[in-house]
Amino acid sequence: MFWYEDEVKRLERQRLQDKRQPATLFYGSSSIRLWDNLSVDFKDFDAVNLGFGGSTLAACTWFFNRVMAGYKPKRLVLYAGDNDLGDGRHPEEVFLYFQQFAARVMKKFGPIPCYFISLKPSINRWGLINSFKFTNDILLQEIKQNQPNWRWIDIYNPMLNADGYPDAQYFLEDGLHLSQRGYLLWKDIIRGALIA
Repeated sequence: MFWYEDEVKRLERQRLQDKRQPATLFYGSSSIRLWDNLSVDFKDFDAVNLGFGGSTLAACTWFFNRVMAGYKPKRLVLYAGDNDLGDGRHPEEVFLYFQQFAARVMKKFGPIPCYFISLKPSINRWGLINSFKFTNDILLQEIKQNQPNWRWIDIYNPMLNADGYPDAQYFLEDGLHLSQRGYLLWKDIIRGALIA
């Protein structure tokens, strides 16, 4: 996990410099990290961006206590697991990391509302799509059956075109990271979930 150290230290410095107490924490991988307008898009939810590039759900769990030090949020939004599968981890490993993550959230923050953004169907990782579908399925079932404080946000299906393939307009040229249109889509879906 040492390769994330600089990013985690950046988030620790950010916390020391920002003395406010944001109500909503967005945490996860580069899909969160690269969301430049996140704090504006969710201004009425008093949001802060705690994403760190390239992070896995394993890394989000590993660094949870360091990154979350000093925060007392009203809600937490997570996007992670995408890079775990990209790195060759099995869906059931991602499932176990999620269980560990949920336990850490409960221990630190208590029963606050939490939101898991489903794994996205990217062009770049289409060869792994069955693993992505399976991971989404088992995480959704875990949330429905065993995680009463968690809510599922489906961005997988809305990002597909009429042929059931990832819609290119939502991605940058790398076929992995979100375009401006991709973030507009996410914004509308996530806001809808937070308001519901």
